Amino acid sequence: MKTMCLEERTKELAKLFSYDNRVVLPGSPVEIHPFRFHQEVGEEDIELYRLAIPVTGFCAVSDSKIIENKDFTYTVFLPKGGANYSRAILLLHGLNERQWDKYLTWAEELVLRCGVPVILFPIAFHMNRTPANWYSPRWLLPWLNKRKQEILNLCNASFFNVALSSRLSDSPLRFYVSGRESALNICQLVAGIKEGKHPLFREDCQVDLFAYSIGALLSQVLLIADPNGYFSSSRLFTFCGGSIFEKMNGNAKDIIDQNAYDTIKNYYLNYFVYGKQALAEGRLFRDDALERAFRLMIAPDVYAPERHAFFEKAKDRVQMVSLKKDIVVPTVGLREAVGEELAPALTSELDFPYEYSHQTPFPSGKNIPFQDVFLGFRTVFDKAAGFLSSKV
Repeated sequence: MKTMCLEERTKELAKLFSYDNRVVLPGSPVEIHPFRFHQEVGEEDIELYRLAIPVTGFCAVSDSKIIENKDFTYTVFLPKGGANYSRAILLLHGLNERQWDKYLTWAEELVLRCGVPVILFPIAFHMNRTPANWYSPRWLLPWLNKRKQEILNLCNASFFNVALSSRLSDSPLRFYVSGRESALNICQLVAGIKEGKHPLFREDCQVDLFAYSIGALLSQVLLIADPNGYFSSSRLFTFCGGSIFEKMNGNAKDIIDQNAYDTIKNYYLNYFVYGKQALAEGRLFRDDALERAFRLMIAPDVYAPERHAFFEKAKDRVQMVSLKKDIVVPTVGLREAVGEELAPALTSELDFPYEYSHQTPFPSGKNIPFQDVFLGFRTVFDKAAGFLSSKV
């Protein structure tokens, strides 16, 4: 991508992006293909967990009955006219995301720099995997007012986060179940790719990952658990992600409110990580590879030897980049995840000469110099492309 205003390119791509039609990007050797995904792998597994999650006022049906989450579209950015690729990059997004807009330039840049398709795959109950009214201010207003009335001095409640905040406050188990469902979905996708069933890829295609924010935690769990050996050689590049769960702080108007944040922190740090929830919910939990992998990533001092042993073994396949002013996923959380001995090799911290945040690392606006923003963008994607294009 030539030096340009990232904001303008993001707007251009957002106008062209479609879940329904193939899009050839004008002036770019990149096109976008939509593909349908129907959940099959692990459906019974997830259903058992959801039996323990109560139906609440916010959503009058069980999570298992939300069809948009089971049958949806994902998109692939790829070199124009290409097929039969032996490599792919899976791009995973952050928590409480509704639109792919900010990731479209990221995907395009990775295609241009790495020359392979980039798969934009939505996490369970995110992006286009939710009912439309969960994003409708008119429908959400009564629920937002009700939540503010029921929880005194509630911080960071907003239209943007009331759906996710309500659901996590009602049942913090949803965080794990949705993550497990997403992991199983990705395993189904990758299995189809490696078995030669996807029209874009060769059999035994290598699938690497570019993961942002909570997508990085999901990616780490996948690599640690390595279901069916699908990720034994996969490379993982994380941006604004990779922290131990304990150090993440999602309390923000565009992520989750204070009550939801406190609820999931208490549940996972005081019960789930130690297996205490098994006293009441023992029939749900399996202590299988995915569950153990998630437990390893919850607290810095719990299962640290096993977690550090994984990163030592995978140190040539993992690279994590944080931002100095990121308060949602701070650098210290990345260092605690991998251990101080490995941190210099696996993690690096950047800072930019403009105002940015975790949610908006490449901001726009009349007072933001677009040249500086583009330089920040290029710095990150130089690192990402260099790492994802090299061989282990």
